[in-house]
Amino acid sequence: MKQNHQTISQGQAVPPDRSTWWGRLQQRFPILQRKRGVALVIGLMILPLFGLLGLLALRNRGDGGGDGDAGIASGQQLINDDTYFYGQSEPVYPSPAMTGAGAWSDAYNKAVEFVRQLTIEEKVNLASGISSSTGSSGTVNGCSGNIDAIPRMNFSGFCLNDAGQGVRATDFVSGFPSGIHVAASWNKDLARSRAESMGLEFRVKGVNIHLGPVVGPLGRVVKGGRNWEGFSPDPYLTGMLVSETVSGIQSQGVITSTKHYIGNEQETNRQPTGDVEAVSSNIDDKTMHELYLWPFQDAVKAGTANIMCSYNRVNNSYACANSKTQNGLLKTELGFQGAITSDWGALHAGVASAVAGMDMVMPNSELWGDKLTEAVKNGSVPEDRLDDMATRIMAGWYQMGQDKDFPEPGVGMPADLTKPHDIVDARNISSQKVLLDGAIEGHVLLKNVNNALPLRKPRMLSIFGYSAKNPDQWNYKSNGGVAAWTFGGESSYLGRDTSAGFSGHYYEDFSDIAPNGTLFCGGGSGAVTPASVSSPFDALNARALDDRTAVFWDFFSPDPDVVSGSDPCLVIVNAFASEGYDRPGLRDDYTDGLIRHVADRCNNTIVIFHNAGVRLVDQWIDHPNVTALIFAHLPGEASGRALVSLLYGDSNPSGKLPYTVARNESDYEHFAGPDLPEREFQRFPQSNFSVEGVYIDYRHFDAKNITPRFEFGFGLSYTTFEYANLNISKRNGANTDELPTGAIREGGQVDLWDIVATVSAEVRNTGNVDGAEVAQLYVGIPGAPAKQLRGFAKPSINATRSATVAFDLTRRDLSVWDVVAQRWRLQPGDYRVFVGGSSRDLPLNGTLTI
Repeated sequence: MKQNHQTISQGQAVPPDRSTWWGRLQQRFPILQRKRGVALVIGLMILPLFGLLGLLALRNRGDGGGDGDAGIASGQQLINDDTYFYGQSEPVYPSPAMTGAGAWSDAYNKAVEFVRQLTIEEKVNLASGISSSTGSSGTVNGCSGNIDAIPRMNFSGFCLNDAGQGVRATDFVSGFPSGIHVAASWNKDLARSRAESMGLEFRVKGVNIHLGPVVGPLGRVVKGGRNWEGFSPDPYLTGMLVSETVSGIQSQGVITSTKHYIGNEQETNRQPTGDVEAVSSNIDDKTMHELYLWPFQDAVKAGTANIMCSYNRVNNSYACANSKTQNGLLKTELGFQGAITSDWGALHAGVASAVAGMDMVMPNSELWGDKLTEAVKNGSVPEDRLDDMATRIMAGWYQMGQDKDFPEPGVGMPADLTKPHDIVDARNISSQKVLLDGAIEGHVLLKNVNNALPLRKPRMLSIFGYSAKNPDQWNYKSNGGVAAWTFGGESSYLGRDTSAGFSGHYYEDFSDIAPNGTLFCGGGSGAVTPASVSSPFDALNARALDDRTAVFWDFFSPDPDVVSGSDPCLVIVNAFASEGYDRPGLRDDYTDGLIRHVADRCNNTIVIFHNAGVRLVDQWIDHPNVTALIFAHLPGEASGRALVSLLYGDSNPSGKLPYTVARNESDYEHFAGPDLPEREFQRFPQSNFSVEGVYIDYRHFDAKNITPRFEFGFGLSYTTFEYANLNISKRNGANTDELPTGAIREGGQVDLWDIVATVSAEVRNTGNVDGAEVAQLYVGIPGAPAKQLRGFAKPSINATRSATVAFDLTRRDLSVWDVVAQRWRLQPGDYRVFVGGSSRDLPLNGTLTI
């Protein structure tokens, strides 16, 4: 998030103060938050006294979080003091100094020499941001954050900028597919190519630190507002893709700030508001390691030079002041050599955050700067801790080669695009294939009956739905706030909901959809602002002109007329999500009604969803006239071109779901939505991850024997594939002792990455169309979930031909976290091995014995 709280605009409801009786009434009855509720208030005032007293007993209660009565039970006291939680997060001090181990040796030595020549004030300036911008009327430049230059040392400073899908809030850049779209492609090579192209654009624009990629949220909360920025709720899939992303971006000399560390799984109550603290993600040791820390470990192993600490509390200690997660897990256990930067406004304690391991504050803070200088001089913060902060920050600069021929920080990031400025066009012709291929491969075909797809020069085509056309507005606005274009809100009421969420209004009446045009991305600081875009209607109409197809369309009506003889009817709709708030639902009546209305009148209705997360479909998926369904996710600027390529068979669908689609929202149980303040914790919201532990998404469905509508890893093609010849072999000479003994380097103990076994299988294309298949390996580890993803490959296979896929299994892949030994344990025993096309289509199975 790159925005301080905004002034509340006229007509916006202020989030109720839940510590008062009036606030609790407002929370129970949202209408009381608005002017139209005044009449109701007057009515209540004249009710009999016993009626008023009854209302005063109510407590705020939401639909996404914990169970039971939200009111304070008899004998319970409202917790008003943070000291109640002291000791829940293990203290780990002192903060370990950077060692320069492994590939960091040269950069470390240069950084040490650089820092040796600095004054205390200069070291503090390296760790303290000087200015901030949202990309709407910035100050120094259009960068999200800046670190000041030290001219006498030939250090030109840092520009930090969003985000994980491309350079945000400036002109002449590309809009790449979002993280969820990359995950749906299941293509490691494509993830690497996308990252290289993105990294090049950040470099040309003079951005030193890329604020991404996102692996937190992982996706525990199904309605999470930022799930689309990350990859998948599966830690292995996310870990593989973040590794490629970090490597690709940093290959261009741009530092990655992998975020948000850690447990940042919901937007609701993500920051303190009024007298309510930020939500605490309460995560036990085993769940932390096997789920939420896993992809961060992969990012560190890949060499990420920066990690962004998150807004939330972790075991009731703010993430940016949490010594266990920063000093203990990240800098000690994982051997992280880079710097930890705060999310924007996530610093809540000055000295405490410094000694707990945070190295840089963004965008700035009264708690650091001069206050940090004072703390060092009076001994509250040891000077060697400040030296380590500065060393870690500068080591990243040297490690990426930014001391040599790197553009001036922010050179292509003008503070105000409405004013004359030099054009710095960051786009590269080499990125065009990556943008299109990436958009194509993240589409997932979920239903295709009666050969509805691909289309073959239809005579008449009808197009319905609000997500078919370009947004009504695509224009920069220099307003200094949460501008629609700047924060991905052009299609969603010009950013109304995103703006409210950024202002801390977690309980507004948010929309499930973006009704004003198609989605290229979600909302918030992860949005993209591409120089040019292709909407579905643009591309469809161009194809229809070539094919002489008659086209009818209606993008606005909930009950449009359907011309007789249309073949097919396309319904193109969306499910929106944004930073700042969590999704209100996983489906909406308006869109479901539109789909049913068209399907009732058109016997070849094809539904396309631009979805920023899970979207339930059981209201209409079995309708006999719904012949095809595509989840188009968030494709970036090439959206329309990609969709038409798939609809007409120029490309063969190859995407697979990186999450599970349930039949009913209740199938997800308590983690469908965010946890809310309740009972004695109304001032200190609690989110207890240990309730489900590692059993989220498909692991949950497997453990509870719940049949999903579409399982994790599922996706159709225009051809078919068969699997055969499973082979499982242990690596000769592999050390299978229970505990690793290797030295700690980036990513943890080095022998965690030793290959223990290899699994291979043959995949045959049994159809008559060339295609790519995502072959998936799952392993059943003793005492763990029945199966966990531990490998995937995506070979392109010509019709009637076959390919062999092979998966290496490392010690870490086969281990469980031992909370007593505090190490990964490789257990002796039998490990079930499964290979197939999805988490529930696994025709090959065998056993690996350790």
